[in-house]
Amino acid sequence: MPQKHVLIVEDHQDIASLIQMHLADMDCKVVQVADGLQGLKRAEQEPFDLIILDLMLPGMDGLEICRRIRNQSHYTPILMLTSKSEELDRVLGLEVGADDYVTKPFSIRELMARVKAQFRRGAATQTVDESDIPNIQIGGLTIDVEKRTVTIRERRIDLTAKEFDLLLQFITHPGHVYSRTQLLDKVWGYGHEGYEHTVNSHINRLRGKIEKNPAQPEYILTVWGVGYKFNDAL
Repeated sequence: MPQKHVLIVEDHQDIASLIQMHLADMDCKVVQVADGLQGLKRAEQEPFDLIILDLMLPGMDGLEICRRIRNQSHYTPILMLTSKSEELDRVLGLEVGADDYVTKPFSIRELMARVKAQFRRGAATQTVDESDIPNIQIGGLTIDVEKRTVTIRERRIDLTAKEFDLLLQFITHPGHVYSRTQLLDKVWGYGHEGYEHTVNSHINRLRGKIEKNPAQPEYILTVWGVGYKFNDAL
């Protein structure tokens, strides 16, 4: 496995140093930053395989950093660090695009397990060459998989990385009914049990962008009591 490049954005030096030490034991190249603004700058300037991001930071908080990183075209996994008292912020973190979260105080063994899970997920994603997937056209909706762009009747639709991944999961399996838990597993990955409402929020926003009438969707349909599916009758 090639050496992984990890950015730690954490203002508690003891925590950051502990994480860095264990990542070094995994042969990771680590950049450590204690300020939110500086962390965002490094994230925008350098390619990383993973960003470990504290929620409460001087300069700029973790939610805003996550939101801005997700506006970039290149997707970098984000593991967010939160305290147990910040349940709402953890939900918001997942909704703005964090891939996983760990609550403080945390077991370093658990944190490293989450890090390894993100690396495995990244490696699995890289084994699929998206350039081999043809452009998809269904019911006026066109997806350029390689460029990760979406148009509806020649009008460009701006989606976040997670919204695009969610739409791609649906559109490549038309008619397949997914529960919220299954979508969490396939789109968000390991570690999001209990956050099914995150799926609802993303689907509502996705419908708001691609549907003529989100209250009467034609693409992403609700299967009551089960979950959602992409309309296979288009």
